Amino acid sequence: MHHRSLVVSGLSFAAFAALCVGLRIPMADALVYRAEGAAVASGADLYGFTVTRWQLPATYPPFAAMLFVPLSWLPVPGLKVAFLAGNAVLLAVFVRLSCRFAGVTVRTEAVLAVTAVALWLEPVFQTLVFGQINLVVACLVLWDLARPSGARGKGIALGVAAGIKLTPAVFILFLLLTGRVRAAMGALAAFAGTVVLGGLLLPSASFDFWTRRIFETGRVGKAWIVDNQSLQGLVARVLHDPEPGLAWVVLAVLAGGAGLWAARRVPYRWGVLVTAVTALLVSPISWSHHWVWCVPLIAVLVGSGRVRVAWVMAGVFAARTMWVVPHQGDLDLQLPWWQQVLAAPYPLVGLVLVGCAVEYARRRGVSTRTEAVVRVPVV
Repeated sequence: MHHRSLVVSGLSFAAFAALCVGLRIPMADALVYRAEGAAVASGADLYGFTVTRWQLPATYPPFAAMLFVPLSWLPVPGLKVAFLAGNAVLLAVFVRLSCRFAGVTVRTEAVLAVTAVALWLEPVFQTLVFGQINLVVACLVLWDLARPSGARGKGIALGVAAGIKLTPAVFILFLLLTGRVRAAMGALAAFAGTVVLGGLLLPSASFDFWTRRIFETGRVGKAWIVDNQSLQGLVARVLHDPEPGLAWVVLAVLAGGAGLWAARRVPYRWGVLVTAVTALLVSPISWSHHWVWCVPLIAVLVGSGRVRVAWVMAGVFAARTMWVVPHQGDLDLQLPWWQQVLAAPYPLVGLVLVGCAVEYARRRGVSTRTEAVVRVPVV
């Protein structure tokens, strides 16, 4: 079994590496990170440049750009190799953390085999192809949230992750809602530390980011393209409107409120997953590669005995249906109704998960109230 796992893993990663070389994968996001690090090192305007043929700008906080400085020391070929190898290792770590979080005991050879398969899940695949840092952020968050409540320094890794990419900050709210105040305060302190450090070392860039750039969601990309698997992308495509405005805001507020309400009332593991999915749903832009949280979702489904559902989820996240529909130019906005499901598989899965969590929480509340009534002594 051990040798078979090694062979499967080796073949999977070799096939992926060959695909990257054969297609000359540009790893555009890695090139942006490299440019951010170079801007910090040279004192250039961090938010005034664009790179690659897609004219991509810097979008992360100054703290993240400071961490990217070592990337500017690498030549582009070396950068791509480093990101490919690094993300492959991080995926194995993420698989291990996901299994532990789900209460599933696995051996090292099983982790290698699962990693080899998980590599081809669309969010993971895209993360490696673009040279993204999703797996770094997800590992920091999941490792921290999986630690015991009283663990020393709990929340710090989460706060650092939020300082890098902002979105994980929603988990701080989750910690507060579930009564884990000490961990939430640790996360807030760590996040504040990243902001202060960025302000001290890059005062101009920090002022620019926190007063202006953070509100420019258009810098990230077009919200209506199929790449965007958030509620805004779904609504924009359904309404054939690049700026869905109030329709999206109302749905996002409802989904966000329902998700956080349910996350507080479901078992902890599911609460973490519901919080992650809620953040992906309500974020203005959640690129398909941001949905790497499908890995712990599948693991928790397996750990809870829902193996068939886990296979269905694996199929959904491996199918790549959003790339099957016409999406060149503005064709994303002209999709007929029957293609809308194919164009938005992840937000639809997210809505189903939030809906199931709400229903579970509602039934649990009814059951609890019923038990309380039954236990009241009759006078």
